[in-house]
Amino acid sequence: MYTLKTMALSVLTLALFSCGGDKKTDSIPTATTTETTATTTEAPAASGTNEYDPKRGLGPHENVDVSKFDPAMAAAGKKIAEVKCTSCHKPTEEKLVGPGWKGVTQRQTPEWIMNFISNPDPMIDVDPELQKQLELCLVRMPNQGLADNEARELLEYMREIDGAK
Repeated sequence: MYTLKTMALSVLTLALFSCGGDKKTDSIPTATTTETTATTTEAPAASGTNEYDPKRGLGPHENVDVSKFDPAMAAAGKKIAEVKCTSCHKPTEEKLVGPGWKGVTQRQTPEWIMNFISNPDPMIDVDPELQKQLELCLVRMPNQGLADNEARELLEYMREIDGAK
């Protein structure tokens, strides 16, 4: 019985820490790790970037060029997802802890996705659709401390899931 309790406690501890990621407190870097024609253009924080836009969300990502698919970036995004995301999300429509990723790039703009995965808390606080999702999932998405390039790579992986080539 003692071994069973110890194993259960170990699994619970692992589950809690696997969603935490390594939180970064610095400003978000703007350099990308892979050379690509699909880039993120970011404007400095100005008036207007703090106002919620349901098409863009809240955050620095204003114009994300997704005109060309980058398989190397998608592969890097898949690796990030395997470490930081797949304990809660599946690449299908199936809900795990959070919603499945299939179709997300058709429902949301690239800017909205990048702003949300980069810093989910402010968007969850104001977006009525995210608040409904929170009621279904019962778990608030943790901030994984993603750098801009990591968020962009995850977006490219999500695009690959949805059939981008």
